[in-house]
This record gives sequence, structure tokens and C-alpha cells, in this order.
Amino acid sequence: MQKIELMAPAGNFESLQAALDNGCDSVYFGVEQLNMRARASINFTLDDLEEISNRCKAKNVRTYLTLNTIIYDHDLSIVKTLIKKAKEANISAVIAMDQAVIGIAREANMEVHISTQINITNIETVKFYAMFADTMVLSRELSLRQVKKITEDIEKNQIKGPSGRLIEVEIFGHGALCMAVSGKCYMSLHSTNSSANRGACKQNCRKKYTVIDQETGFEMELDNEYIMSPKDLCTIDFLDQVADAGIKVLKIEGRGRAPEYVAKVIKSYREAIDDVANGTYSKEKVIGWMLELEKVYNRGFWNGYYLGQKLGEWSKESGSHATQKKVYLGKGVHYFQKAKIGEFKIEAYDLAVGDKILITGPNTGAQEMELKEMFVNDAPSEKATKGDEITIKLDFRIRRSDKLYKIVKTEFAE
Repeated sequence: MQKIELMAPAGNFESLQAALDNGCDSVYFGVEQLNMRARASINFTLDDLEEISNRCKAKNVRTYLTLNTIIYDHDLSIVKTLIKKAKEANISAVIAMDQAVIGIAREANMEVHISTQINITNIETVKFYAMFADTMVLSRELSLRQVKKITEDIEKNQIKGPSGRLIEVEIFGHGALCMAVSGKCYMSLHSTNSSANRGACKQNCRKKYTVIDQETGFEMELDNEYIMSPKDLCTIDFLDQVADAGIKVLKIEGRGRAPEYVAKVIKSYREAIDDVANGTYSKEKVIGWMLELEKVYNRGFWNGYYLGQKLGEWSKESGSHATQKKVYLGKGVHYFQKAKIGEFKIEAYDLAVGDKILITGPNTGAQEMELKEMFVNDAPSEKATKGDEITIKLDFRIRRSDKLYKIVKTEFAE
């Protein structure tokens, strides 16, 4: 069985580095505003493309530029510039849904991946887009049985893309799900003139709703007021079945999520994918991975439609169900290279030996650990408070832009 490619989200350099440090095979990211997370994440600039490419090449990681929004005439010059710069920076591929973007990318001789927004649900659609693309992201509404039928037909009919290799099938494996078909939603556009299909979703579906009969004024009783907010997708507990479906790429959603989310999720799925490939995947390990995934942002988990459920599972509360959260403590001051010691200025709250800490930064990524010992104002101490300067032993370099957090339990922790 061929090992699945693990694709990580990168909304900024912190998340990019977290993905690289935790074993991703590829990353996808947006530049400027023409991507489906234009508002949810910071996004990179044209000038960042070369550094993204260089960081990823150093770890043999592929890079995918998302250009998967609806495109208007006034956007075309920007699209051409983005693709030209991506080509010059040796970005691996463009993820697209608009035919104009697909055409411009092909003219530039760039590899194209078809976005889930196209809503590919059958082999004939795969055959059509095989004229333009090497990878297809299938509809999120398919079952694994339907996915497997498509991958088997690709193999049977030897359907190849422009590169000459067999079409690769990609599916979403973990993260937020939208109530709309394959993410194409007009609710935000109609209610606030802020289009989800231009990367500016206001997430109307995540709010509380009641249902009222307009003729009688009767308000229906609902077990759950969040009737349009699905739980997050999670496939780690049936990843062996996902692999058996013949997919080549597993995509992790989360370009708007924090770097510690990327680190935790990629690390867990990296271990799970490797275990499936070498035959050591087990229910006992799944329990451990689920506990790790629950520590970072989530709305609760369900299996999507992969196992044949007819209806979605809806979140019962607003926001995250994570069992942990980070509390800002301070920022980096200096790193003493020879001694491998990092210095921080505490700007808020207390810190004590035994606490779990998180250090994040554009080059640092997301590093989580237990605080074993520290010096406070140049003397060994068990506790630090606001205004103190601390030094701790670190085997990685920190920078002045790095942030120090304490990890604490939330109300969802057992």
C-alpha cells in the first residue's frame, strides 16, 4: 500500500514551520486575497513565495498555492501575476476551481490541482478535468465506498493528467466542515454582502438559530440551537479504511488555526499514516491520538459522510471544545547560542516549574514542553511573575518576535 501524502495548512510562517517540524509531506497556503481563507488567516504576500519555497525544499516538502475563489475580470491581472511569481519561485502546484485560473496556470506550465469547490463526484468528471489537472480533490459529501470506486476506475482506465502520471485523488481528512455542498455557500453573501466564495465568509452557520412558522408565529422546539454548525471532521480513527480507498493525498483543514493546532494535528496524523503503512496502526494508538487532537481547537468530532451517515452531526455549543488553551506570558528577549539558553520577559500572569509552556514564532513554529527548571532574574527559582526576566534551557533558537504561553486546562478537560 502506497503511503498517503499528508498535506498541512499554513496561514502564516509560524504555522508553516510547525507543519514542517511535525512531518508534513506538503503544505497549502494563500497569497494576498484570492483564496478561500482570505479573511480567516493572515495570508502570505508575493514577496514570501521564495522563502516558503526554500523552507519547504530543504525538507523535501511540496508547496501548493491556493487560488480557489470565484474570479472576476478585474482579478485576472492579479491571477496572472500570482501564477507567474509562483512559477518563478518553483511552487509545486496551484489549487484552482475557476476555469480562468486553471487555464492561466496551464499556460504557465504549472501543475494544477482541482479544488473541492468543483464538487467532483464521479469518474466522468475526473476524466474531463484530467485534461488540465494531475490531482483531484473529491467532493466532501462522498462516502469511502464512492471514493474507492473512483480510484479503482482511475487505475482500471489508466486515467492520466498532463504530467503523464495517473490522476491522484485527494480528500479532506481533518478539520472544519461547512454546512454547504463542498464549501460553496451563499448565506454570508446574501446576509452581509461578504462572499464565502471570495474567501470572506462571516460564518453565519456557526450562530444560534430558532425556527418560526411565519403564518402562525409558532416557534419550533429544537434540541440544538446550532442547527447549521457541523462538528469538525476527524478520520484518524478509521484511517486504515481511508488508505484502503486508494487516495493519494490527505488534506488537513486549518489555515485560520493557530500554529499549535497545526503542530498537534500534523504530528498525530503523521504517526497514524506511518503506522497504517507499516502495519502497526491500532485502536489503542487511536485513543492516544484522539486525546491529543482534543487538546487543540475543535467543535467536537465526527466522521463526515465517509462511513455513510445520512445526516450531519451538529455542534452543541459555540466555539472550541478544546481541552487545553494557551495563556500569553511574555516574549523572547535573547538566545544564548553556546549555552543553549533562551531569555524571556514575563509581561502577564505567573509561571511555575512544572507548567506546560508553548513557544511560537515565524521561525520557531510551535514548540510545546514541560518547564523543568528556570532562572528568574539571574537566580534559580520555582516561580516567576509579571515583570520578571527568566532564562530556560532550550535546544532550539528563539527570537525577539517569539511569544511565550502557558498551557492550561479548559472546562472540556476531564
